[in-house]
Amino acid sequence: MGSSIRSVCRVLIVDDSATMRRLIRQGLEGDPRLQVVGEAASAKEARDRVKEFEPDIMTLDVEMPGMDGLEFLKRLMLARPMPVVMVSSLTGKGTEAAVSALSLGALECFEKPRFGAARDTFARLADVLVDLSSASPKSRGTIRHGVSRTAVARERRWNGKKVLIGSSTGGVEALETIFADFPHDCPPTLVTQHMPAPFLSSFATRLNANVQPAVRLARDGDRVVEGEILIAPGGDCHMVVDPAGDVLRLRPGAKRSGHRPSVDLLFLSAVPQAKDFVAALLTGMGRDGAEGMAALRAEGAKTIAQDENSCVVYGMPRVAHMLGGVERTVPLARIASELLDATTDESREVQGNE
Repeated sequence: MGSSIRSVCRVLIVDDSATMRRLIRQGLEGDPRLQVVGEAASAKEARDRVKEFEPDIMTLDVEMPGMDGLEFLKRLMLARPMPVVMVSSLTGKGTEAAVSALSLGALECFEKPRFGAARDTFARLADVLVDLSSASPKSRGTIRHGVSRTAVARERRWNGKKVLIGSSTGGVEALETIFADFPHDCPPTLVTQHMPAPFLSSFATRLNANVQPAVRLARDGDRVVEGEILIAPGGDCHMVVDPAGDVLRLRPGAKRSGHRPSVDLLFLSAVPQAKDFVAALLTGMGRDGAEGMAALRAEGAKTIAQDENSCVVYGMPRVAHMLGGVERTVPLARIASELLDATTDESREVQGNE
């Protein structure tokens, strides 16, 4: 009986620089799990190569002549959603553009190799391409910006419960979708998203400009207050809450489940005050957050996981479900309302017109 799963991951390289295309090809061709099936120097060439070779995954540069990588990505995700990894810079405008790409449906952003570090960079890129080639990006329209109908139509009274969210691959778009429906006085919300620190900074700035609540990177000693979404800054630190559950701490430490910041460490730090928290685990590879969610649920926290159909990668939620950590499985489009319901004092809630 045949299988629909290819034994070798077929890669298309898209970059306007012939030198960079050659470097990427040379870096990937030594890996028996990968086959570079084609290259493209422009959006038009990339479109033709996708039709010709039907690759499993694409590497895409942000800046290209004519139609840039972001516009091409937007059109690609509408016409033929497929796994895309951006190969970009981690500085300046390149970082902002890379975060925009993640918002549009790219699965990962990878730093272009620095002098002397190409071998290590491409070894990591090969692993990422193999892991993400089976992901399932969905066809989506443009990302919503500004105030949503849900956010303006509902008056609510906070019941004191705080929100914890963990996310990874596909998480940028998922978080934007959720927070577009959060009101300005949203419940205190703490987020651990797997991304390099420069991307997290740009992501927080982007969110803050496009949603009602205040969004920023967390600082050591921050109080957990209504109307703020605080994002773990990453780098050398994990984000945790103090034993009372109302002050944030940034703690240096080794990676956990391959990640820093770690969702598990955030979730586990809230276990002493579990009944005061609502935890959500979103799309992502691996198992980070699954053990922490199981521990939270066992101690009385409400727990929500994104459902398989709306996940780009149903990894972290799947393991959390296997460990018994998931109370409710919810499509992405409904997670915001679930979180708001769980943090609203029903006896004092006033409903507007939906």
